Amino acid sequence: MGKVKITVDSNKRIPFNNNVDYCVGTGRLGLALTEEYLKELAYVQEMIGFSYIRGHGLFSDDVSIYHEYEENGETKVEYNYTYLDRIFDSYLKLGIRPYLELGFMPEQLASGTQTIFYWKGNTTPPKDYKKWTDMVIALLEHLKERYGEETVDWPIEVWNEPNLPGFWYKADMDEYFKLFKETFLAIKNYDKRYKVGGPAICGVKDAEWIDAFLAFCKKEGLHPDRITRHHYTVDFPERIGHYDYSKLQDTEERFENLQSTRDIVDSYEEFKGLPIHLTEFSTSYTPKGVIHDTNINAAYLARQLSRLGDMNEAYSYWTFGDVFEEQGVPDSLFHGGFGLVAAGNIPKPTFWTFCFYKQLKEFSSECVHRDDESVIVKSDFGYAGILWNIDMDDQEREYTLSVSEGDEYTLITKTVDETCCNPLKVWHDMGEPAYPTNEETQLIKSAANPLIESAVVKAEKGTALIPVTVKRNAVVLFMLKKRRFTPDRGYNYDKVIAFH
Repeated sequence: MGKVKITVDSNKRIPFNNNVDYCVGTGRLGLALTEEYLKELAYVQEMIGFSYIRGHGLFSDDVSIYHEYEENGETKVEYNYTYLDRIFDSYLKLGIRPYLELGFMPEQLASGTQTIFYWKGNTTPPKDYKKWTDMVIALLEHLKERYGEETVDWPIEVWNEPNLPGFWYKADMDEYFKLFKETFLAIKNYDKRYKVGGPAICGVKDAEWIDAFLAFCKKEGLHPDRITRHHYTVDFPERIGHYDYSKLQDTEERFENLQSTRDIVDSYEEFKGLPIHLTEFSTSYTPKGVIHDTNINAAYLARQLSRLGDMNEAYSYWTFGDVFEEQGVPDSLFHGGFGLVAAGNIPKPTFWTFCFYKQLKEFSSECVHRDDESVIVKSDFGYAGILWNIDMDDQEREYTLSVSEGDEYTLITKTVDETCCNPLKVWHDMGEPAYPTNEETQLIKSAANPLIESAVVKAEKGTALIPVTVKRNAVVLFMLKKRRFTPDRGYNYDKVIAFH
């Protein structure tokens, strides 16, 4: 076990954009009509509280918005918002707003039959661009009428991953640029206050697509409100049975890839400083990526969250829960699903990484220390920090913090590691029940909470020593706050615990 001593300069101020709670992803929007989905989202909102939620399938047939019919020999269009209202009403009731991803194509409006996923989202261009833009504007009009002017603050993104042929027919760049232009101009003509972004690409030929998109926008006189892209961090997976096994990529290489997008955007005078949104990010990009359920996923993403805000205004984890059907209905409880929580509201280790960053944000925005294994903030009443250890031997770290001479402080640590917060191991040791009973679910859930420890720290010579052991694949939150000792008359803690 290595021991590292780090002195934190409390006078330093380090730029740190902790936007962990801005947005979270979901599967297709139609899943919000199910009870388990809403239970998982309610739990995530109670514990973390994201501002926006982004998912696929807004215009897909299961949401049933777009309909063509014949009348007097003429093809006419009507819109049905019954399911959409039910979905968005549920979101708003839980304190989360839609991040509007415009896709996929209604079958009656599609130019082809290509679909993607178990639920068959159509991924071809519209057969009539006027009908497409009419549908988009009719949607915005309906949302504004139902929910008020606040809807102009709901972000809009045109399509999803058009640089992949599965998500956009033949990955036709010129056709996507046409879709973006027509959609962008229609929305801005309706109400210029709406913020519209694209091109929503993943990592395939990302530099080529970003550069070409900006060149197109410059040529056409378009000024997108933000650039959107995705960010995943594993090599191509090995499929064994139902499951995908992947190796994590080097974090520095992935950060460099994100920086390259920032550099391309800033190379255009017209678009310099334009916000970048990662509208999807995770480790594995498959819904059966077994790494999602592990402690190393939590530790790896702790480092990601410490730096994603350096190049990106916002970043949205994919996804909040395991109610998800891209490759079919899940086969088992822990199946490598994208979610922060598994069925039965069992929090995965990564869930706590997000909770810790939210608590750090609530504690203070003044960052005083950040390195590859920690981030620490300071407020008027103390310090808080997150420490992580990615796939290394156990490490003991001792942080020296400047504090007021003579004060006492309460030290609280919350630890998530492979020993104290590992529901996957408990499930495995139980025999890997695919469909656990309520009793089994509660047992697994009881093993899915951080270990909370406390201590009293006395300042000596203006410093406080914070010794923290961060085990392999662990994430630890610490909070050091000034202690206000107010014992009741006659109560003696030392005497109480010595009683025998």
